[in-house]
Amino acid sequence: MRGCNEPLDMLYFERLAGDQGFKRIAGVDEVGRGPLAGPVVAAAVILSDADLISELNDSKKLTDAKRHRLAARLRHRLPPGDWALGVVEADEIDDLNILRATHLAMRKALTRLSPEPDYVLVDGLPVDNLIFPSRAVVKGDGKSASIAAASILAKVYRDSLMRQWHQCFPEYDFASHKGYGTARHRQILNDLGPCLLHRFSFSPVSAPSSPAKDVQPQFEIMAATDET
Repeated sequence: MRGCNEPLDMLYFERLAGDQGFKRIAGVDEVGRGPLAGPVVAAAVILSDADLISELNDSKKLTDAKRHRLAARLRHRLPPGDWALGVVEADEIDDLNILRATHLAMRKALTRLSPEPDYVLVDGLPVDNLIFPSRAVVKGDGKSASIAAASILAKVYRDSLMRQWHQCFPEYDFASHKGYGTARHRQILNDLGPCLLHRFSFSPVSAPSSPAKDVQPQFEIMAATDET
C-alpha cells in the first residue's frame, strides 16, 4: 500500500493495461465543457517518453507558463501519430448537447492516432460508442500520465484558439476569460448580446436579434502555442 507521503504512480493504470497485453495505451481528456462560448477540445496521447512523466499533472494545477512549456515538449518529442486533437464547435454543441459533443471530440482525437490505440484510459466517466477497450478513471488527469498529457495539450490548444478568436471579436475579451462564464463575460453578454462563437443552448446565452458578423478564420493546429 502506498504511504500517505509517497508520490502517486502516474503510470499505474498504464501498467495494468500493459500487463493485460495491450501495447498502444492512450489517455484522453477534454477541456471546455463549461464555457459559454467556443469549442470543446479533446486530446489523446500515447505516452512513450519516460523523461516527460515526472512533470505531468492535471493541467488545471499547473501555471500557464509551465503548461505551455510541457505542451511544447510533448509536441516536439512525441511521434506525430502518438498525439492528436478533436474539436467540436459551438454550433455542433448546441445541436448535440455538451455531453455528446464532449464524447464526439474524444472519439475524434482517438481515431486520429496512428496507428490507433488498442486500449484507452478516459478521464472521468465512460465515453459512449467508444470502439476501443477502455477504462474510465475518475480524476484521471491527476492519476495517469497519459491522461495528464492529454489534459495539457487540450488546454493549451483551446486557449490558443480563444486568443485567436479574440482578434475577430475583441469586444468580447475572449483572450482573457476564454469563453468561461466570468462576471466580466456575463456583463459583456448583457451589454452586447452573444456573437456567433457563443453556445446558444447555454444559459445565460440567448439567440441574438442581430448576430455579430460571421467570421470563420482557419487556425493552424497548435498555432501560437510554442512558448518556452
